[in-house]
This record gives sequence, C-alpha cells and structure tokens, in this order.
Amino acid sequence: MSTVNRSILGLAFLLGAAFSGTASAEMKVGVVNMQRLFQEAPQTKTTMAALKNEFGPRERELTAMQADLKAKDDKLQKEGPLMSEADRSKTEKTLRDEQREFSRKAGEYQDDVNTRKNEELGRIQRFIIEEIQSYAGSQGFDLVLTGEGVAFAKPTYDITSNVLAVLNSKPATLPSSTAPAPKSSTPK
Repeated sequence: MSTVNRSILGLAFLLGAAFSGTASAEMKVGVVNMQRLFQEAPQTKTTMAALKNEFGPRERELTAMQADLKAKDDKLQKEGPLMSEADRSKTEKTLRDEQREFSRKAGEYQDDVNTRKNEELGRIQRFIIEEIQSYAGSQGFDLVLTGEGVAFAKPTYDITSNVLAVLNSKPATLPSSTAPAPKSSTPK
C-alpha cells in the first residue's frame, strides 16, 4: 500500500472516528497551505535576506575570482602561440592550479550555503508550526491539516490567510527560542 493511500486511509479513519463519537458535537477543521506560508511569511523573507548578506562577500569573491580566471584564460589563448614553450607551460599550470582552487572554494561555498539555508528553513518551519498550533488553539480548531496532503477542501476551511495575518503581526526576525541547539566546538 502506498504512502499516499495509507495517509488517506488514516485520515478517513481519524475523521470517521471523530464524527462517529458524538453526533451533536461538531468538529472544527481547518486547512493551511504550508508552501504559501513559507513563501509569504515575513520571517522567511527576513531570514533569506540575512543569508544573502551573510554569504554576499564570499559570493562576490568567487565572482571576481571567476572573472580573473576568464581574463587569464583569454590572455593565454591570445598570447599562448607567441610564448616560449616553457612560459606557456608554466602559465597553463598556474591557470589550472587557480581553476582547481576556484572549484574547491565554489564547492565549499555551495555546501556552506546549503547547510545554513537548511538550518534556517528548519527554524522557520518550527516557528510556523508553533504559530499554526497557537492560532488553532485560540480559535477552537479540533483539526488542522496541511494542504499538501489534502485532495480537496472547501475554501471556507482554508485558514492560511488567517495564519499569515498572525505571522505578519509578529516580528520579521525569528525569536531565538526556535534556534537549533548550539553545535559543540570540539576540534576535529
């Protein structure tokens, strides 16, 4: 049985159990579009801008390094046939070494960006889930589903805009309480 089918079966069981318990009690259900919350939350925008600022100097360094390598390669292509064999060989070796260094730095940069982005997206996700739970509790919801696992929901059940309004009323920077545990600083 596929994961989707198990999810639908589990949801059907949960809803069936909830509705069969007491016919007089109505269940208040809401649906949120997590992707929309991630895209539109001011906390996401602020965090992504902070990451861009954090990694901007390294990105500019790599861009300058890449332009310098291109200029050196163009110069070698243009002047190489006029150079002595020894000078051309030495210039080619230097260029290869610099290209290897650029590739290494670019790979490290990309790894660092991905790691930090994943850390921050995890913090944002935890913050948004906490806000959904808080909103749902204060508004008396019995069940809130994410739109990704729902095949259909009436627009009246969609509380994404309401949760987004709550997120917009919060500071654009994440509170430090949602930060991941600090990494140990033991030497490797």
